[in-house]
Amino acid sequence: MQKVLITGINGFVGKHLISGFKDSEIVGLTRADSSETESAVRYVSGDILDKERIEAIIQDENPSIILHLAALTSPSESLKDPIGTLNNNIQGQLNIFEAIRNLDLLSTKILTVSSAEVYGSVDESELPISEKSELRPNTPYGVSKVAQDLLGYQYFVAYGVQNIRVRPFNHIGPGQSDKFVVSQFAKQIAMIEKGQQEPIVKVGNLSPKRDFTDVRDIVNAYRLIMQSGKIGEVYNIGSNKSYAISEILDILSSFSDIEISVEVDANLVRKVDAIDIRCDYNKVKNDTGWEPKIGIEKSLKDTLDYWRDIL
Repeated sequence: MQKVLITGINGFVGKHLISGFKDSEIVGLTRADSSETESAVRYVSGDILDKERIEAIIQDENPSIILHLAALTSPSESLKDPIGTLNNNIQGQLNIFEAIRNLDLLSTKILTVSSAEVYGSVDESELPISEKSELRPNTPYGVSKVAQDLLGYQYFVAYGVQNIRVRPFNHIGPGQSDKFVVSQFAKQIAMIEKGQQEPIVKVGNLSPKRDFTDVRDIVNAYRLIMQSGKIGEVYNIGSNKSYAISEILDILSSFSDIEISVEVDANLVRKVDAIDIRCDYNKVKNDTGWEPKIGIEKSLKDTLDYWRDIL
């Protein structure tokens, strides 16, 4: 049985990855104060920024696969704390690669999770975005993901580290933090239904269009990429469909019987925002057979039901 080490296992995607690798021995890296709830996982504690601790864990575990998800993930928060975002995401990635290089574990396959944020703002004529599109990040988070991405390529070329990079586009679904727009809307609607908020949804920019993919499709892509993706390559993961944020809110609102109004909150308006983002996923489809299967309505309904259940 292969051993899979997942960093950031208690995060949104990490929790969903557990079922995707249920036939493997799963070791989950958590911070010392994290809750440990999944019986299918053996947890080890450590900070991704602690170089010596990370190397010791990788040496002890000798995993077949490392899925490196641990990162600061909010583009808007990165604008408030660019240094923290860059330090965390880049240093954490380097600690993984340096451990593999120092221990000479060149049979271990590593998934480096970059982001569609590396592409920044693109012109309509450049859509859909392929892996060959220019990298023009417009947030510190995007810059940190460019660095993680290119470090993956550099360690593959220079040292033979068995690395595959992915650039997932916006992913959504049950369990996502309310720091992200879809989950934020869903939480507000659930709160309104329970009488915990006035029937007003506070919003930021509603006109930008985004390519949304269900997190359960995303983790299936990760699984297939680690099985049959090409070492050293990079893969976009998305749906090749984009929805205006206003459309997302309309769909979510349609699942509720309460009449809801909208109010713009200046604190939620991003100063730098791409007009439209849409993914060309032909490369991952050709190499692994992956395609998104879960429709936008199910993703949104499941997200809303998640908040209805926990509030």
